[in-house]
Amino acid sequence: MREEIKELIIVENLKKYFPLKSGIFKQKGIIKAVDGVNFKIKRGKTFGLVGESGSGKTTVGRLLLRLIKPTEGKVYFEGEDLNCQPPSKLRNLRRKMQLIFQDPYSSLNPRIKIGEIIEEPLVIHKIGNRKERKEKVNQLLELVGIDPSFKNKYPHEFSGGQRQRIAICRALATSPSFIVADEPVSSLDVSVQAQILNLLLELQEKLNLTYLLISHDLAVVKHISDEIAIMYAGQIVEIGNTEEIYKNPLHPYTVLLLNYSFLEKIDFYLGIQLEQNSGCSFYSRCPKRRKICKNNKPDLKEISKNRKIRCFLY
Repeated sequence: MREEIKELIIVENLKKYFPLKSGIFKQKGIIKAVDGVNFKIKRGKTFGLVGESGSGKTTVGRLLLRLIKPTEGKVYFEGEDLNCQPPSKLRNLRRKMQLIFQDPYSSLNPRIKIGEIIEEPLVIHKIGNRKERKEKVNQLLELVGIDPSFKNKYPHEFSGGQRQRIAICRALATSPSFIVADEPVSSLDVSVQAQILNLLLELQEKLNLTYLLISHDLAVVKHISDEIAIMYAGQIVEIGNTEEIYKNPLHPYTVLLLNYSFLEKIDFYLGIQLEQNSGCSFYSRCPKRRKICKNNKPDLKEISKNRKIRCFLY
């Protein structure tokens, strides 16, 4: 009997580079959207990925779902290397991996009734007959707190929180084991955010789901995550247990994120993710920078059990 794999997701040296062009054919440089990322997500747990816009966290999520191909590195799902799978095998694996988008309104087709939206993944993957699919849709709507009698309504007839419940419902249609939730509550009112997060926790417990939660909001991540990785300029700068990071943030960037209630909008990514950058990517903004940081890149080092940091201070 095959031993159950403790880690559902294993990411090894994951990289995704995009060419930066100054003209039609001339390449100016390379944007290192994801630059050597490593982490593991345990089965039935939530892994939080936090960072500013442009830090590369959404690209990581797309790479884990194999929506885009990596420049380098490996992603293992249930022990299978996603980059080495034939199309038929990858299609079957994708039934087990789903995505919840940031904006539930734009991710739901306004011209299609919600019952059909939820049923669509079942049709695509040829799951059940028509009667079984209709019953499945009713069960899923009840599971997320939507009255099944509403299945003939259109997305615009629901509130933002209800639309996100419908989006979650669609993600659950193929009975996945892994879900990437990309800023799932950022477009919702504060009063509704807690409801959706609590729903995700309830579904995780009922269905033994594993989440990658992507967010710029540390408060959101703290509410639901077991482990947190702080991402900056395509790299993880700190990773560890959620409570430990909140009680004792070590990387200067993590400290800034915790001290400020909002993230300043900075057009930083082109400058610090370019190929020619030779030092620490956080050097220009770091309040504790040293001479060594300017021309040397720190490695992500383990400083204690399950705690790693990318900084010359440690």
